[in-house]
Amino acid sequence: MGGNKIPASETPSIASLLMAQDPARLQVLMTTLALANTESQALLTEVLTGSGPLGTVSQGDPMGAADAFSKVGMSLAQNPMALMQANMDLMKGWMGLWQEMVTESITAEPKPEKDKRFSDPEWQTNPGFKFIRKAYDLNARWMMSLADRAPGLDEPIHLRAKFFMQLLTDSLAPTNYLGTNPQALKAFIESGGESVLAGIRMAREDVRKGGGKLHITQTDETPFKLGENVATAPGQVVFRNDLIELIQYAPSQATVYSKPLLIFPPWINKFYILDLQEKNSMIRWLVVRGLTVFVVSWRSADGVTKDYTWDDYAKKGIYAAVEAALQASGAKSLNAVGYCIGGTLLTSTLGHMAATGYNKIDSATFFASQADFELAGDLKVFTDGPGRDYVYGIIENHGGIMPGKDMYETFNWLRPIDLVWRYVIDQYMLGKEPRPFDLLYWNADQTNIPGPVHKRYLSECYAENRLARGEYTVLGEKIDMANIQIPVMLQASKDDHIVPFESVYRSAKRFGGDTTFILSGSGHIAGVVNHPDAKKYQHWTNPGVAESSANNWLGAATETPGSWWPTWWAWLKPKSGRKVKAVEPKDMGLGAAPGTYVKVRLEDIKLPPQ
Repeated sequence: MGGNKIPASETPSIASLLMAQDPARLQVLMTTLALANTESQALLTEVLTGSGPLGTVSQGDPMGAADAFSKVGMSLAQNPMALMQANMDLMKGWMGLWQEMVTESITAEPKPEKDKRFSDPEWQTNPGFKFIRKAYDLNARWMMSLADRAPGLDEPIHLRAKFFMQLLTDSLAPTNYLGTNPQALKAFIESGGESVLAGIRMAREDVRKGGGKLHITQTDETPFKLGENVATAPGQVVFRNDLIELIQYAPSQATVYSKPLLIFPPWINKFYILDLQEKNSMIRWLVVRGLTVFVVSWRSADGVTKDYTWDDYAKKGIYAAVEAALQASGAKSLNAVGYCIGGTLLTSTLGHMAATGYNKIDSATFFASQADFELAGDLKVFTDGPGRDYVYGIIENHGGIMPGKDMYETFNWLRPIDLVWRYVIDQYMLGKEPRPFDLLYWNADQTNIPGPVHKRYLSECYAENRLARGEYTVLGEKIDMANIQIPVMLQASKDDHIVPFESVYRSAKRFGGDTTFILSGSGHIAGVVNHPDAKKYQHWTNPGVAESSANNWLGAATETPGSWWPTWWAWLKPKSGRKVKAVEPKDMGLGAAPGTYVKVRLEDIKLPPQ
């Protein structure tokens, strides 16, 4: 299925391909098409009933999707005017669609396509496919409007209904079905049916790999090996306990700034997103700036750490890493970074430090990290009553551990068009083999999480927002974020679907010291890991966090092309101390970077008995 890409204007139509077939071959193709379409429907059913949050409806609805839909229906039924208006709008939409199809010339110049799912020219030039696409858009918009039209819904029900309706409308897109996907139909005809047969084989292999549950392979992982062509920045593991390995990276010049930089990545994924390749490595970029960089590598939860708590992560993670980094570098204090949940842990521990007079962290930067969860977005669906109970059940069914494969699936279903249906189409319908991609290799290299840590994060941070309200405790101390007086910078990404930038902005307003907020283009990963040499995206700056809302802040902000890293460095450099002689990290007998914890794969971990 490879080869050079044919320009859209030269792509043969389905009609021309069919006309080129002799009768006998055409009959075989039509028979195989009917069988393949049945297989496609079965695959879709398996995806919906066996994978993802929408699939829980067939399992007794532990996520409360059917309950949310029912409450929307009851609200509309009890408000006839709202229901009548919804139906009137749908009727008007259909009348407008019929009129448009009658009067619009099908030979008109194709319009630029914003939705990449419908980029095949057939969606604009073939009247049948054009109608299918427009009808889908009309029905999807109407379905998505129902929760907003239903009065009196509690906010958790409203959010749940919107989330699951979005999953449903995405799943019903005509591109997800072989019989209504022109690109897949053309591949089927051109390959004599081989594209679908290859796709079915890959789907079966993914089901086998998932132990009976569809686990989509997004990339070819075979070319990648940690420490050889991924995570190659030179350094040494200078400290290890049961929870972390601390990596110190080798300097690249004779002098460095006296204050090290210590990075706490999330434990939901592995740290080497910050060191994928030389060309996009944040760690290498920081070392070249003259910083002594330390990074924490978290241990994937197993029988040893399954009962570790948030306090264990604060004590054996944050505090232990700070002390070890200072001892290794000879510095008296350092600057810290927290990424995603690593930033939430850092914030809570900084609150403990403020309460106890511990003053060895001079500044903190937060990448895509929340402390105020009031506007935390779609993930709140997993932290209300039904969602939280569902996750707790997964933990109990896996010996007290939140399995990495379930976290992987959850995050994929937050962006199903890009992270689920794209691969269903490309691989299972077009028969394309997955291609090597370092970012997707990292994304699939998941970690397990101790049950107590994950439960507290969902309940006390997401559901109850205790950290922002001053009701969260760390190591016996109640945390007040206003007491965190060190300078902080919070970075957010404009299109982040995991940590919405509005949520990060609210978090920024909770700190008590000099606070800077910066917004980058793109999403949760690409918005953070955007090397300046790539010359991609943009970022926005606006001094202070005095605006009433994130959108008001953005409205008054200055946009600058390219990566936000140089702006961050301009903020961090004056806080990094004087220049001193660089020292190579000591060989402590613990091994070279990237260490051993990062190399443990999920399949290597034997989960505790249930």
